[in-house]
Amino acid sequence: MLALQAAMNSRVDPAWVESAYPYLRAVVVEGAEAIEHHGWKWWKKQHCDLPQLQMELIDIWHFLLSEILLRHQGDEKAALHSLMAQSAEQEASPVTFDGQTLQPGPLNTLDKLELLIGLAAARRLELGLFADLMHDCGLDWTALYRQYVAKNVLNFFRQDNGYKEGQYRKIWQNREDNEHLVELMDTLPVDDANYPDQLYQALMARYSLG
Repeated sequence: MLALQAAMNSRVDPAWVESAYPYLRAVVVEGAEAIEHHGWKWWKKQHCDLPQLQMELIDIWHFLLSEILLRHQGDEKAALHSLMAQSAEQEASPVTFDGQTLQPGPLNTLDKLELLIGLAAARRLELGLFADLMHDCGLDWTALYRQYVAKNVLNFFRQDNGYKEGQYRKIWQNREDNEHLVELMDTLPVDDANYPDQLYQALMARYSLG
């Protein structure tokens, strides 16, 4: 996943390491979008859109990987060593933030998302908290990997169709591209070696229909 993310970052900007983009700022925004898909408004009836909530976590993972890579100047091996070390050390560990020590486990999903946003705004990265959020949303690391690969394909598809230049249409047939992606993922053999290419072609077929 680190290699795929480095390739995506290079596709957007070959000098992405030198540019040092604020990837954790993106985590703040994606975290807010995850809250929207979860549902948080106490004054109206809402339903949790679990597939889209999971997809927001995948988006957050893209930026967490980018931040880890950036902190190691794009060195994938060093980033992997750091990621594995953090995963081992932070799993189920308490988080100290804003003068309080919090144990993520007992918090509900919305509170965990708010905490993730606050930590990201403070330029802090807590993988244990993210792992707890994955568990809340029905994701294990294998499922995260599979969905990450799919979203990586969509991100390349967006770039190939003018996303950075403002030419890409994110809404097709009155639905956002993320919704099409989730639907197509369930129709294709994930374990097939050609899965990324098949998914890319399926996206292209739908995109061409407007």
